[in-house]
Amino acid sequence: MPLIDYRFHVVWSIDAPVPRVADALTDLAGYPSWWPDVRAVCRVDDDTAEVRCRSALPYELRLWLRRVEQRVERDHRRGRLRVALTGDLEGFVGCVLTGRPGGTRLDIVQQVVVRKPVLRWLSPLARPLFRANHAVMMRRGRHGLSAHLTARPG
Repeated sequence: MPLIDYRFHVVWSIDAPVPRVADALTDLAGYPSWWPDVRAVCRVDDDTAEVRCRSALPYELRLWLRRVEQRVERDHRRGRLRVALTGDLEGFVGCVLTGRPGGTRLDIVQQVVVRKPVLRWLSPLARPLFRANHAVMMRRGRHGLSAHLTARPG
């Protein structure tokens, strides 16, 4: 795997039913209200949004997310969400939502190639820092989503 390619798999456990989790995840405009590392979201069209992110390290990512798949079954026990990424990163993020007693399990897979020039240049040396930065961002996202869904009646 080239040093500019990254693959991540994380599992979140959220104490909310699949429909509420799916609603929050498909509402990109709402991300900045619960995910501190998502700084801004701008809707481009029905299937595309521009997203700006910044976590612990001093750089910002500018991404375009385009819906590829959104199939949350009507019984809301299982769903699949997938977006294509372009911009500073290119690839995809996919998520499988599975109902569990008391909530939802999210299996999140991200596979990207770094396109931002300075990050491509730094990636061979900074790879462990970039992976740690991603882990921090995902942890904050899980905590933020949990708090958001707990605070929201529903």
